[in-house]
Amino acid sequence: MQKKLDSLLAAAGIALPDQQKHQLIGYVELLHKWNKAYNLTSVRDPMQMLVRHIMDSIVVNEHLQGSRFIDVGTGPGLPGIPLAIVRPDSHFTLLDSLGKRVRFLRQVQHELGLKNIEPVQSRVEEFEPEPPFDGVISRAFASLQDMLSWCHHLPQKGQGRFYALKGVRPDDELNVLPEGITLENVIKLQVPELDGERHLVILTAN
Repeated sequence: MQKKLDSLLAAAGIALPDQQKHQLIGYVELLHKWNKAYNLTSVRDPMQMLVRHIMDSIVVNEHLQGSRFIDVGTGPGLPGIPLAIVRPDSHFTLLDSLGKRVRFLRQVQHELGLKNIEPVQSRVEEFEPEPPFDGVISRAFASLQDMLSWCHHLPQKGQGRFYALKGVRPDDELNVLPEGITLENVIKLQVPELDGERHLVILTAN
């Protein structure tokens, strides 16, 4: 798995210290092990997890601004855990409403020694951020409208951002953004060995 990760990182032009690589592989191993009982992801092959979960998450890192983030609907910790591993000076709140996922996240936190994540079991609309976040990240929402509606209270007013990981560029959704939301950027992401398009939509709340 180490060779595969090294080749993917090289293809993406990402350089990481050995400790971070070991943590990423450790996370995939835990995900693969727990997936058999907990059904955390439809991806069964650890090599595919490296592409579709690890690389798909960390290519976003260079576009994030700030140090306090919340990953909403994190599931088994995606993209929050890979981002927390490659961004050790930032803090990530990992929010999910399902207890089994949060138990898995706490096990990952314990086994990998991740001090910069906080798994939280809560519905997003009931979660009170204190203080608000620099960035709200999600790849779980069906639409930007849902994300903005349910997460409007999470980012800092005026400078917090929404980061939505999407497949094809969601032009239909971008054409009907609610009042008070500004489109900052749509970035086409390059994920080695991944079929299909990936885009990062960055929005700000005025």
